[in-house]
Parts: sequence; C-alpha cells; structure tokens
Amino acid sequence: MRWSNSFIPTLRDDPADAEAASHKLLVRGGFIRQLMAGSYSLLPLGQRVARRVEAVIRQEMEAIGAQEFELPCMHPRDVWDKTGRWESVGSEMFRLRDRKDADLALGMTHEEIFALVATELRSYRQLPQVWYQFQTKFRDEPRPKSGLLRVREFTMKDSYSFDLDQAGLDFAFDRHFEAYRKIFSRLGLDAVAVEASAGMMGGSDSIEFMVRSDAGEDWIASCGACGYAANFEKATSSLEPIEDAAAPAAPEPFPTPGVRTIEDLAGFEGGAPAERQIKTLVFMVDGAAVLVLLRGDHQLVEQKLLDQVEADEIRPANDAEIREALGASPGSLGAVGVDLFVIADEALRGRTNMVTGANEDGHHLRGVDVERDLPVKGWLDLREVNEGEPCPVCGAALAVAKTVEIGHIFKLGTRYTEALDVTVLDEQGKKATLVMGSYGIGVGRAVAAVVEANHDDSGIVWPVNVAPFEVVVTVLNPKSVETMEAGERVYEALQGQGIDVLLDDRDERPGVKFKDAELIGVPHRVTVGPKGLADGKVEYKRRRDGSGEDLLVDRAAATVAEFVLEERR
Repeated sequence: MRWSNSFIPTLRDDPADAEAASHKLLVRGGFIRQLMAGSYSLLPLGQRVARRVEAVIRQEMEAIGAQEFELPCMHPRDVWDKTGRWESVGSEMFRLRDRKDADLALGMTHEEIFALVATELRSYRQLPQVWYQFQTKFRDEPRPKSGLLRVREFTMKDSYSFDLDQAGLDFAFDRHFEAYRKIFSRLGLDAVAVEASAGMMGGSDSIEFMVRSDAGEDWIASCGACGYAANFEKATSSLEPIEDAAAPAAPEPFPTPGVRTIEDLAGFEGGAPAERQIKTLVFMVDGAAVLVLLRGDHQLVEQKLLDQVEADEIRPANDAEIREALGASPGSLGAVGVDLFVIADEALRGRTNMVTGANEDGHHLRGVDVERDLPVKGWLDLREVNEGEPCPVCGAALAVAKTVEIGHIFKLGTRYTEALDVTVLDEQGKKATLVMGSYGIGVGRAVAAVVEANHDDSGIVWPVNVAPFEVVVTVLNPKSVETMEAGERVYEALQGQGIDVLLDDRDERPGVKFKDAELIGVPHRVTVGPKGLADGKVEYKRRRDGSGEDLLVDRAAATVAEFVLEERR
C-alpha cells in the first residue's frame, strides 16, 4: 500500500481529553476517532490492527477445535427472562422496543443465545462442542473512559463449550486457558492469570487474564514466591495477629462530638487507632437493612458481598434508610444491641476491646467484645487486601498492581442450560443437562492493552504480529526517478515474499516521514535515499530498539523479510 493513497490522519498533539497512553497514541496515529462517549470508529490502520488481533485469536481457537458462528446482536426479552437476567443485569443493558411494542435488548453477551442454539444437540455422541464468534457487544458503561479500554460498543471474541459432565467442562476450560496464554503471548502481552469473581455471569471457577498498567481500573494481588494471584474481588491474605486487652464487662459509651470518620476517631482523645475500630456499613438487601462490619482500617470489596450473599438486589442504603434503621447518621453507627441481620468480616472474629458507634450522633462505645456484644449472623471474607500482607498460600509478602483485564474465562455449569432446557440423551438413553463454559476476549481492549505495553516517547511500538504494516519503505526524495524506482523495487520484493509493507512515497520532509513512521509504530523501516544509493545501499532500522545497519539495495528485501519472519514465529 502507498502512503500517498492511504487515509492515515496523524496528529502532532495529544487529544485534550485523553489520559491513557493508548488513547493518546491511537488517536494521534490515525487509528481511531471518537463518535460519542464510549463509541469509536476504527479507521483503516485501526481496522488492520483489529483484524490481525482477530487472526491470532481465530488461529488459536480453531487449534482447539472451535467452530465459528455469527449470532444476532439484537435479542428478544423472553430468552433473557428465562435465565432471570433481563431484570438482574440492570442499567448496563441497552433495551428498546420495536414497532409491535416487543421488548428487545442489544446483546452485552451471548450465553443465552448460544445455549438456545445448543438445544438442537440431541445425543452425547455430538459432544463436546466448542463454538465461538466475533460480534459487537453493547454495554451502557456509566463512565466510559480511556479510549478503547472502557467503551459502550465493542467487538468481542466470545466462545462457549458444551459438555456432558463436569470433567468435560474442566477439560474445555483448561484448553481455553492454554489457548489464551498463547494468544496473549503472540500479541506481545505479559498476561497474568488471576482468580476472579464470576459476577453477573454466575457459575463456579472464573479466571481473568490481566496486564499490569497504570491505565487499568482493576487491582490484583500476587505472590512472587508461590505464584498466587487474584483480582481484589477474590483476593485474600493472612493477617498478623493482634493482641487485644480484655474487654470490660459491658461496652462503655463516651461522647465524640464532631467525629464523623475513622480518621476523626483515631485522632480523638480517648478514641482508638483504626485497627481497633469497627466500621459499620448499611446495605439494603432485597429491601431489608443489613449491617456489614469491617475493621476500621479495612475497605469493603462490594463484589465480595454481592458474590456471597444470595439476593435479587443489594445496594448501599441512603441516608434516610440508615437513619430509619439505626436512628443515627454515618459516623456514629454500630451493631451493639440492634435487631438487624449482621454480617462481619473474618478479620473481626475474636476481637475484643474494640470501639464502635453507639447509634447516637456524636457518641461511641468502647470495650466492645465482637463475639459477645454483636449479633453476627454471618462471617465472610469481605475486605480488600493490602500491599505487603502475607500470602494466604505461602506467607510471603503480597504485591498489588493496577491492571487491565484482557480476557475472562468462566465455568458456567448448568445455570443457562437448565433454564433453556439444553439436554441430550446420554449413553443410557436418559436426558442429561449439558454443562457450559464461557470465554471472552475484547478485541479493542486487546489492541489498547498492546499499545499500553508497547510504546515510547515517539509513539507506538507494535509487535510484528499485530502491526498494521510489518515494514515501511521510506523514500526520501520521491521526485528523483532513480530513488523512487529503487524504493519501489524494495517494496515489490518485500510484497513478493509475503511481507505486509507500506511504501511512504509522500512528498514530505524526511523528518515528517520518520516521525510518522515512529508514531504509527511500524516494526521495521527501510529508508531509500540518494546518498545511500550512491553506494548501492539503503538504511534499515528496527523500531523497538533503534538498531539498524546499511544493506545492499539488491539484498535489502530478502534480509528484512528474514527479520520479519523470525519475529512472526
């Protein structure tokens, strides 16, 4: 392809609203343009990269026997109703009505629709089945941001496995796990597999593939000693034991005027440090007030609560609901003597001589014995882990890191197949409900993650497997017949060896051409100029490290092709 005929609208300056490196560089490099919040157009370069990412994914999916489908984006309500997700998913789902007043949804995922197709399976002899597609998904993100990292419309590779039993599902899950490792390695991503919450998807085991990045919104805890790794939504840690003084015979009230926070109470005369305070949160669980207790220096991971408490709706209580339930405002809340359902984090188990709110504004209680004074009905792991806490497996210090999620795999079990009556006849001729797995990779997010992991001050540094072009042939003086003809010979020779090459034949200054080539991140550059040609040579330069050499013009294409083919492997 010739640059002079291509639409590559590079920009010199970063977009004003961009924070993530991938957002800045994909806009500046002419890969994407924003239509509205959370919605982006892929321009020709962006489309080329996306297709190359899809090609890598497709190859690894088909290597494990997956068959490609294309299912509709628009779904009828009744299919989602059968699994209960029409109501439970909430405001992230785009809903609409057609001219006949029928409820429809724009698909945010396709478990129900693939399960519906699977109702055509009849016999165990047809199993196992692994199906996949590349399809547009729609999610009404409350805070779309960071370019392609958090959007409302995106392409996802979603695959689904159908098996007769749990052993079959385990095998399909493991094969996807290994396929994902290969995919991300080929994309140039150092992915970390972590335990994760299944969230709205349901099911049992769930693993996310994460890339460390300051642009991410997910945090993980990992152990360099034993390999333990988990999303904060699932991560646990051991805690150093705390020795408490014996509690008095009963909690003692004391005034705390103006105290509204954990920090206020820690600094108040007669108060207590955060690790000796009890934090009291109020949640509405299916319309009833429930108290959630944590140590004062710990943070609640709300997803842990959602995952462990069975309810149709869980949300934080508002101020009016809090006062109605406890008679006080946040900052003075506690669970001593209340007639409400109380859930406590495991870190509070066995603690004595603690401090908590008295359910009277401006008053607290000291000398609280958790198991004696608090009506705890459920003990759960609810807290967020912290840097340096002991690993739950080996005891070494945990590290925490900000990450971008690039893939997620789930063992769904029979949640969807039971609801949609997906059964086959087993070896005994009896009906058996199929077990199902679900496996996703967001294509646009993968593109952005590659940029986050592969860029420098000059622009993007694409790995050769996903680059929009593998080589750019830069002609420094296209008005010179001899120079232009030499550039075209190298260009055509590279094409003849199966290399994806861009010929920069624009009538621009050399500096402009070099900056553009570095910005869009082409891995290999061959520069053809009158000075080098006088000695029968062209200049070769590698984008990643700036290394290069002069090559004989007649051997340049063959040599560079060898470099490219070596990187493809």
